[in-house]
Amino acid sequence: MKSFKSPGRHGYAVEISPFLASTIACASSQYYGIAGCGTLFVLEQREADVSLVKSFNWNDGLFDVTWSENNEHVLVTGGGDGSLQIWDTAHTQGLLQVLKGHTQEVYSVDWSQTRGENLVVSGSWDHTAKVWDPERCQLVSSLQGHEGVIYSTIWSPHIPACFASASGDGTLRVWDVKAGSCRLAVPAHKTEILSCDWCKYDQNILVTGAVDCSLRVWDLRNVRHPVAQMMGHSYAIRRVKFCPFYKTVLASCSYDFTVRFWDYSKNQPLLETLEHHSEFVCGLDFNLHIPNQVVDCSWDETVKVFTPSCLAAL
Repeated sequence: MKSFKSPGRHGYAVEISPFLASTIACASSQYYGIAGCGTLFVLEQREADVSLVKSFNWNDGLFDVTWSENNEHVLVTGGGDGSLQIWDTAHTQGLLQVLKGHTQEVYSVDWSQTRGENLVVSGSWDHTAKVWDPERCQLVSSLQGHEGVIYSTIWSPHIPACFASASGDGTLRVWDVKAGSCRLAVPAHKTEILSCDWCKYDQNILVTGAVDCSLRVWDLRNVRHPVAQMMGHSYAIRRVKFCPFYKTVLASCSYDFTVRFWDYSKNQPLLETLEHHSEFVCGLDFNLHIPNQVVDCSWDETVKVFTPSCLAAL
């Protein structure tokens, strides 16, 4: 297991570059995100370790990060001051543009993955999701409907102009940007939902992770009951991610300091539990280029890169 230490910076989100297998971005905050500034780390994993390439500071906490899908040097972060920051790692100063529109913390940012689109979606504690054109630095639309904080906004990898959101109001929502409306609202949990993700192999399948310690898999064609429910975490689930290599495999990380791997098609879905952090695990991502490699980040000031044995055995 390879790791990077970030003294004084608590990791909130981590994402591997869609272009470069060895390049990792980590959004972090001082003082657990409650006060102070934030730092975007650009890291490179080598044979033996993970090393710092560049770091950029922001005057408020950074809570999420997403790589551009059409420029290997560009990233977007979401900040505690309600703004989105566009960064270019090829520039010395880093910061290209600041997008302002939210009135509270931006907790989620995601860059669209379908062809012909170049959009970023953000979710905020102001209860709105906003869609941006990062090249023109313009707000495309602002979508309202959630009655609580939005913790997660994720583009569909299959359907253009479609994203899902998860909220403190207990609902999972699916949005149509062209229509400017919510197409589906699923009362997915009776507690706050902190994360959601789309299956990479089926446009109708999503997963949610919530404060009730459960993961639930949903089929949008019939949302009366979840396809699967997975229990095992002992505290709130902070982030969920579908595996890009296996249709029914996913990962979750939690405030119980663990990362867990699941196969929701199995009677015993829990594949593996990893306890390699000493604080909340907030960020999680699969490497698209290196099968079964995973990266995570934690409030214990470390980013870790590893291959769980359960995936290596598949």
